[in-house]
Amino acid sequence: MSTFGYYRVAAAVPRVRVADVDFNTAELIAATREAAQNGATVVVFPELSITSASCADLFFHPTLLKAAEEALSRFARETAALPIVTVVGLPVLLEDKLFNVAAVVRGGTVLGFVPKSIIPNKRESYERRQFTPGGMQGEVPLFGDFFRVPMGTDLIFEIDSDCSFGVEIGDDATAMLPPSTRLAMQGARLILNPAAGIALAGRREYNRTLLKARSGSCLAVYVHASAGVGESTQDGVCGGAAFICENGRLAEQNEPFARELSIIYADVDMQRIGAARLSESTFCENGEWPEPRRVKCGVEVQPCDLKYAYLPARPFVPAADVAEARCEEILNIQAAALAKRIECAYAKTLVIGVSGGLDSTLALLVCDRACKLLGRSNDCILALTMPGFGTTGRTYNNAVKMIQLLGCTFKEVNIKEACLLHFKDLDFDPALRTNTYENVQARERTKLLMNLANKTGGMVVGTGDLSEIALGWATYNGDHMSMYGVNCSIPKSLIRCLIEYAATKAEPALAEVLRDVNATPVSPELLPPSDDGKIDQKTEEILGPYDLHDFFLYHFVKYGAEAAKLRALALHAFAGEYPVGLVENTLRTFLRRFFTQQFKRTCVPDGPKVGTVALSPRGDWRMPTDVCGTLWMGC
Repeated sequence: MSTFGYYRVAAAVPRVRVADVDFNTAELIAATREAAQNGATVVVFPELSITSASCADLFFHPTLLKAAEEALSRFARETAALPIVTVVGLPVLLEDKLFNVAAVVRGGTVLGFVPKSIIPNKRESYERRQFTPGGMQGEVPLFGDFFRVPMGTDLIFEIDSDCSFGVEIGDDATAMLPPSTRLAMQGARLILNPAAGIALAGRREYNRTLLKARSGSCLAVYVHASAGVGESTQDGVCGGAAFICENGRLAEQNEPFARELSIIYADVDMQRIGAARLSESTFCENGEWPEPRRVKCGVEVQPCDLKYAYLPARPFVPAADVAEARCEEILNIQAAALAKRIECAYAKTLVIGVSGGLDSTLALLVCDRACKLLGRSNDCILALTMPGFGTTGRTYNNAVKMIQLLGCTFKEVNIKEACLLHFKDLDFDPALRTNTYENVQARERTKLLMNLANKTGGMVVGTGDLSEIALGWATYNGDHMSMYGVNCSIPKSLIRCLIEYAATKAEPALAEVLRDVNATPVSPELLPPSDDGKIDQKTEEILGPYDLHDFFLYHFVKYGAEAAKLRALALHAFAGEYPVGLVENTLRTFLRRFFTQQFKRTCVPDGPKVGTVALSPRGDWRMPTDVCGTLWMGC
């Protein structure tokens, strides 16, 4: 069994000599041993790797063809004990036709031959001169008719229930309807592509982009290995490119033009591929293709330590090289959505509560952008500070400064007196620091915002974020409610990133405030501060770190990861950052709250989706409010 659906895949570019079958086979055997020792379940070698791809008319000679068949037998024997599936290439003569095939080998057995189905008519290649496009499907004799091997483009090789793969060779990937499309639609989650194209200026980048897109459109893992510099340089040079792409992402690539063996690895999550196909695609349709032939590989998958896994601890936060563009795009989506809602609601004002915390800061910045889009002055933004029993000087001062620096209309309403009156109406002792004490404050603030919006012909802009929505960390019909929630699909970890980006574009005075907001502990500020006036009620001390909650949310909602897998992935991603006990306690909190707080999500306000994970009950996440979450609590 795999480790929570993770498999280590490899692409290898070995040393070769043109038509030196013995040398090439020895190199393939050594490389396969190395890949197996490093825990790979599957390794793919370049096209025609046993003979080399540049033998030209020597492919017509029985001497070379016989040597290639004997070399395949030797390769199978000498790798029989290795727990790995290998794809090597060779020419195969059948019914007076020559085919360029990929041989799938495991445990001393050739499991199948996949012929190249598309032979391009390229100026730099005379491949059509030697090879016939592989349209046949059947069984072919091997090793003097000692046994027969399935051959065809309809083969899907099954490692286990989570991982099956198909093969397309070289230029098959560039076809308008490549074999990988059909193979993926028929259940192959892994596509292997042995290739042998020559290097041209710009071609490596083109191929990388193409294969990333191919893996994304197929919702698959795509592994490509192309012939290296040992091929003939008579009219061109092979660059030895190797790429591993996972569902639209480049997982790993090698350095081109290596003169020694080059092997790259990636730990890829096949359960994630399966979950993505269920929730994000049109994989309910298999097209008009006949049922494929399925071949069992019989390999015992080695445990995967995730050494080569792409597992960012903060999956919602964009990578550094794209962070600026991604942040700008997200803010533009939020602002455009709010601007549209302002127009269709004929709102004269935007009413927003500004606490000096992360969420209200981002929402205020979005209001500022929306007004610019509409050509409105920021004095239509009615920004309220509503200090209560837990408000600290730090958050209050930051809120006031932001409102003033952005040119919004400032209004302050201290809610303490109104809350004390309500406590009296409820016969509640305010010395009791219960949920009633906290929720009265939250609902008093929402009442003020709603009624001010009514008075001014405006709309209340909600500030609640995706992390809070997931955990139900909001007062029902308090901060839970608004007229439009601009942060509804922005998790806490991403909000900090967006605010930091905004600070880099802001005037120095505003930038200073924004960075201090980011540095302030997250708190609802509903309980009195400590004796020194600092925040005493810290959300992450109660719930656990938001970084962990966001990690669990991403993998649970987007890919359906089970509790044990969430734990294992988090321990790997946050190794050295959070202790095991904290990870486990936070996971239990996440699962418990996620399942018990659906009633709050069922009636959330409208708001824009900006990423692939959202919890809107109108499309993104539909779950019964009274669901029993016992099955998911086994962590």
